Amino acid sequence: MPIYEYACRTCGNEFETLVRASSPAPECPSCHGAELTKKLSGFAVAMSSSSAAMAMPAGDLGACGSCGHPGGPGACQFD
Repeated sequence: MPIYEYACRTCGNEFETLVRASSPAPECPSCHGAELTKKLSGFAVAMSSSSAAMAMPAGDLGACGSCGHPGGPGACQFD
């Protein structure tokens, strides 16, 4: 069951909610409006830096040394 982020077009409230296939369309918990925009959101992966480094061969580590993103430190938002 995915958690989606929404922004209400009526009142501007931003919230997240659990959405099931059988659920009715979500509504804003603040104003109960139904005019919602689904926000683009990322997902988080909890991993210690030592386990992340162990998961990748040393040659695959990127410029920042943690995730391998070619943009370097700060580019992947995991610094």
